[in-house]
Amino acid sequence: MNFKRQLKEGVITNNPILVQQLGMCATMAITTSLFNGVGMGLSVLIILTCCNVVVSAVRRFIPDQIRLAIFVVIIAGFVTIVDLLLQAYIPALSESLGVFIPLIVVNCIIIGRAEAFCQKNPVGPSFVDGITQGLGYTVVLIVMCVIREFLGSGRFGGGLIDAVKGFTLDGTGSGIQLFNAEYGASILTLPVGGFLTLGFIFAAMQAALKKAAKNKAERGDDEEEEEEDE
Repeated sequence: MNFKRQLKEGVITNNPILVQQLGMCATMAITTSLFNGVGMGLSVLIILTCCNVVVSAVRRFIPDQIRLAIFVVIIAGFVTIVDLLLQAYIPALSESLGVFIPLIVVNCIIIGRAEAFCQKNPVGPSFVDGITQGLGYTVVLIVMCVIREFLGSGRFGGGLIDAVKGFTLDGTGSGIQLFNAEYGASILTLPVGGFLTLGFIFAAMQAALKKAAKNKAERGDDEEEEEEDE
Protein backbone atom coordinates (compact mmCIF):
# COMPACT_ATOMS: atom_id res chain seq x y z
CA MET A 1 0.00 0.00 0.00
CA ASN A 2 1.48 3.35 -1.08
CA PHE A 3 -0.46 6.19 0.59
CA LYS A 4 1.53 8.93 -1.12
CA ARG A 5 0.86 7.48 -4.58
CA GLN A 6 -2.84 6.94 -3.87
CA LEU A 7 -3.16 10.48 -2.51
CA LYS A 8 -1.56 11.90 -5.65
CA GLU A 9 -3.89 9.85 -7.84
CA GLY A 10 -7.02 10.80 -5.90
CA VAL A 11 -6.34 14.52 -5.80
CA ILE A 12 -4.43 15.08 -9.05
CA THR A 13 -3.59 12.43 -11.64
CA ASN A 14 -6.79 10.38 -11.30
CA ASN A 15 -9.13 12.93 -9.78
CA PRO A 16 -12.72 11.62 -9.96
CA ILE A 17 -14.05 14.86 -11.46
CA LEU A 18 -11.21 16.45 -13.41
CA VAL A 19 -9.69 13.26 -14.85
CA GLN A 20 -12.29 10.48 -14.61
CA GLN A 21 -15.09 13.02 -15.29
CA LEU A 22 -17.58 11.35 -12.95
CA GLY A 23 -20.28 12.86 -10.75
CA MET A 24 -20.80 15.84 -13.05
CA CYS A 25 -24.48 16.56 -12.26
CA ALA A 26 -24.04 17.13 -8.54
CA THR A 27 -20.75 18.94 -9.10
CA MET A 28 -22.34 21.65 -11.20
CA ALA A 29 -25.66 21.79 -9.36
CA ILE A 30 -24.64 22.21 -5.71
CA THR A 31 -21.46 24.32 -5.95
CA THR A 32 -23.25 27.61 -5.29
CA SER A 33 -22.01 28.01 -1.70
CA LEU A 34 -19.18 26.73 0.45
CA PHE A 35 -21.77 25.20 2.80
CA ASN A 36 -23.07 22.96 0.00
CA GLY A 37 -19.64 22.07 -1.33
CA VAL A 38 -18.15 21.03 2.00
CA GLY A 39 -21.31 19.16 2.99
CA MET A 40 -21.61 17.24 -0.28
CA GLY A 41 -17.90 16.51 -0.43
CA LEU A 42 -17.69 15.10 3.07
CA SER A 43 -20.88 13.08 2.55
CA VAL A 44 -19.44 11.44 -0.55
CA LEU A 45 -16.08 10.90 1.17
CA ILE A 46 -17.71 9.09 4.11
CA ILE A 47 -20.00 6.98 1.94
CA LEU A 48 -17.24 6.14 -0.54
CA THR A 49 -14.82 5.08 2.21
CA CYS A 50 -17.40 2.93 4.00
CA CYS A 51 -18.54 1.28 0.76
CA ASN A 52 -14.95 0.62 -0.30
CA VAL A 53 -14.20 -1.16 2.97
CA VAL A 54 -17.35 -3.30 2.87
CA VAL A 55 -17.03 -4.22 -0.81
CA SER A 56 -13.38 -5.17 -0.33
CA ALA A 57 -14.19 -7.20 2.78
CA VAL A 58 -16.91 -9.29 1.09
CA ARG A 59 -15.53 -9.32 -2.44
CA ARG A 60 -14.70 -13.03 -2.36
CA PHE A 61 -18.30 -13.91 -1.49
CA ILE A 62 -20.03 -11.80 -4.16
CA PRO A 63 -21.11 -13.78 -7.26
CA ASP A 64 -19.67 -12.08 -10.33
CA GLN A 65 -23.03 -12.12 -12.15
CA ILE A 66 -24.77 -9.92 -9.57
CA ARG A 67 -21.86 -7.86 -8.26
CA LEU A 68 -23.20 -4.50 -9.51
CA ALA A 69 -26.56 -5.11 -7.85
CA ILE A 70 -24.78 -5.95 -4.59
CA PHE A 71 -22.67 -2.81 -4.88
CA VAL A 72 -25.80 -0.67 -5.29
CA VAL A 73 -27.42 -2.28 -2.23
CA ILE A 74 -24.31 -1.60 -0.12
CA ILE A 75 -24.10 1.99 -1.36
CA ALA A 76 -27.82 2.55 -0.76
CA GLY A 77 -27.45 1.41 2.84
CA PHE A 78 -24.72 3.93 3.63
CA VAL A 79 -26.46 6.71 1.69
CA THR A 80 -29.59 6.15 3.76
CA ILE A 81 -27.58 6.34 6.98
CA VAL A 82 -25.88 9.60 5.96
CA ASP A 83 -29.15 11.07 4.68
CA LEU A 84 -30.94 10.34 7.96
CA LEU A 85 -28.05 11.73 10.01
CA LEU A 86 -28.10 14.95 8.00
CA GLN A 87 -31.86 15.28 8.44
CA ALA A 88 -31.47 14.77 12.18
CA TYR A 89 -28.40 16.88 12.95
CA ILE A 90 -27.84 19.27 10.00
CA PRO A 91 -31.33 19.75 8.51
CA ALA A 92 -30.28 22.93 6.71
CA LEU A 93 -27.70 21.01 4.69
CA SER A 94 -30.14 18.18 3.98
CA GLU A 95 -32.69 20.68 2.69
CA SER A 96 -30.11 22.60 0.66
CA LEU A 97 -28.68 19.52 -1.07
CA GLY A 98 -32.14 18.04 -1.54
CA VAL A 99 -32.32 15.13 -3.97
CA PHE A 100 -28.57 15.07 -4.56
CA ILE A 101 -27.92 13.16 -1.34
CA PRO A 102 -30.20 10.20 -2.30
CA LEU A 103 -28.74 10.34 -5.82
CA ILE A 104 -25.33 9.41 -4.38
CA VAL A 105 -26.68 5.84 -4.67
CA VAL A 106 -26.08 5.98 -8.41
CA ASN A 107 -23.02 8.21 -8.28
CA CYS A 108 -20.55 6.76 -10.77
CA ILE A 109 -17.59 7.65 -8.56
CA ILE A 110 -18.64 5.20 -5.85
CA ILE A 111 -19.78 2.41 -8.18
CA GLY A 112 -16.68 2.94 -10.31
CA ARG A 113 -14.27 2.57 -7.39
CA ALA A 114 -16.08 -0.55 -6.19
CA GLU A 115 -15.83 -2.10 -9.64
CA ALA A 116 -12.36 -0.92 -10.64
CA PHE A 117 -10.50 -1.05 -7.34
CA CYS A 118 -12.19 -2.53 -4.27
CA GLN A 119 -13.20 -5.90 -5.70
CA LYS A 120 -9.57 -6.49 -6.62
CA ASN A 121 -7.77 -5.16 -3.53
CA PRO A 122 -7.63 -5.80 0.25
CA VAL A 123 -9.41 -3.67 2.85
CA GLY A 124 -6.41 -1.46 3.69
CA PRO A 125 -5.74 -0.08 0.21
CA SER A 126 -9.50 0.18 -0.40
CA PHE A 127 -9.93 2.29 2.73
CA VAL A 128 -7.12 4.61 1.62
CA ASP A 129 -8.61 4.75 -1.88
CA GLY A 130 -11.93 5.90 -0.45
CA ILE A 131 -10.26 8.63 1.58
CA THR A 132 -8.06 9.90 -1.27
CA GLN A 133 -10.71 9.74 -4.00
CA GLY A 134 -13.23 11.39 -1.69
CA LEU A 135 -10.70 14.06 -0.81
CA GLY A 136 -10.05 14.73 -4.49
CA TYR A 137 -13.80 15.10 -5.07
CA THR A 138 -14.19 17.41 -2.07
CA VAL A 139 -11.28 19.64 -3.09
CA VAL A 140 -12.77 20.24 -6.54
CA LEU A 141 -16.19 21.06 -5.06
CA ILE A 142 -14.64 23.55 -2.64
CA VAL A 143 -12.57 25.19 -5.39
CA MET A 144 -15.68 25.56 -7.57
CA CYS A 145 -17.70 26.97 -4.68
CA VAL A 146 -15.03 29.53 -3.82
CA ILE A 147 -14.64 30.64 -7.46
CA ARG A 148 -18.38 30.91 -8.11
CA GLU A 149 -19.09 32.72 -4.84
CA PHE A 150 -16.15 35.08 -5.01
CA LEU A 151 -16.32 36.06 -8.67
CA GLY A 152 -20.10 35.84 -8.87
CA SER A 153 -21.20 37.69 -5.74
CA GLY A 154 -18.02 38.95 -4.09
CA ARG A 155 -18.33 36.81 -0.97
CA PHE A 156 -16.71 33.82 0.69
CA GLY A 157 -18.13 31.07 2.89
CA GLY A 158 -21.85 31.43 2.18
CA GLY A 159 -23.97 29.31 4.54
CA LEU A 160 -20.94 28.20 6.55
CA ILE A 161 -19.49 31.46 7.87
CA ASP A 162 -21.31 34.45 9.35
CA ALA A 163 -19.72 37.81 10.05
CA VAL A 164 -21.45 37.98 13.44
CA LYS A 165 -21.89 34.34 14.58
CA GLY A 166 -18.72 32.99 12.99
CA PHE A 167 -18.72 29.34 11.93
CA THR A 168 -22.24 27.93 11.66
CA LEU A 169 -23.93 24.70 10.56
CA ASP A 170 -27.47 26.05 10.25
CA GLY A 171 -26.95 27.28 6.70
CA THR A 172 -27.81 30.87 7.58
CA GLY A 173 -24.29 32.26 7.36
CA SER A 174 -24.18 35.23 5.02
CA GLY A 175 -20.50 34.71 4.29
CA ILE A 176 -17.76 37.32 4.26
CA GLN A 177 -18.49 40.04 1.69
CA LEU A 178 -15.19 40.89 0.03
CA PHE A 179 -16.54 43.35 -2.52
CA ASN A 180 -19.93 44.66 -3.59
CA ALA A 181 -22.04 42.01 -5.33
CA GLU A 182 -22.98 44.41 -8.14
CA TYR A 183 -19.38 44.25 -9.38
CA GLY A 184 -19.38 40.46 -9.60
CA ALA A 185 -19.98 38.27 -12.65
CA SER A 186 -23.49 37.23 -11.59
CA ILE A 187 -23.67 34.66 -14.39
CA LEU A 188 -21.41 32.42 -12.27
CA THR A 189 -24.11 32.13 -9.62
CA LEU A 190 -26.56 30.76 -12.20
CA PRO A 191 -26.68 27.12 -13.41
CA VAL A 192 -24.65 27.98 -16.50
CA GLY A 193 -21.95 29.26 -14.16
CA GLY A 194 -21.29 25.69 -13.08
CA PHE A 195 -20.49 24.70 -16.68
CA LEU A 196 -18.23 27.71 -17.20
CA THR A 197 -16.34 27.27 -13.93
CA LEU A 198 -15.85 23.54 -14.41
CA GLY A 199 -14.71 24.12 -17.99
CA PHE A 200 -11.97 26.53 -16.90
CA ILE A 201 -10.84 24.17 -14.14
CA PHE A 202 -10.80 21.28 -16.64
CA ALA A 203 -8.61 23.31 -18.97
CA ALA A 204 -6.20 24.29 -16.19
CA MET A 205 -5.92 20.70 -14.98
CA GLN A 206 -5.33 19.26 -18.44
CA ALA A 207 -2.70 21.91 -19.17
CA ALA A 208 -0.93 21.11 -15.89
CA LEU A 209 -1.03 17.35 -16.51
CA LYS A 210 0.31 17.74 -20.06
CA LYS A 211 3.10 20.01 -18.85
CA ALA A 212 4.03 17.52 -16.12
CA ALA A 213 4.03 14.65 -18.62
CA LYS A 214 6.21 16.67 -21.01
CA ASN A 215 8.68 17.53 -18.26
CA LYS A 216 8.82 13.89 -17.20
CA ALA A 217 9.47 12.78 -20.77
CA GLU A 218 12.25 15.37 -21.16
CA ARG A 219 13.87 14.23 -17.92
CA GLY A 220 13.70 10.66 -19.18
CA ASP A 221 15.40 11.63 -22.46
CA ASP A 222 18.12 13.50 -20.57
CA GLU A 223 18.80 10.49 -18.35
CA GLU A 224 19.05 8.21 -21.40
CA GLU A 225 21.51 10.59 -23.05
CA GLU A 226 23.64 10.69 -19.89
CA GLU A 227 23.70 6.88 -19.74
CA GLU A 228 24.78 6.71 -23.40
CA ASP A 229 27.58 9.23 -22.76
CA GLU A 230 28.84 7.12 -19.88
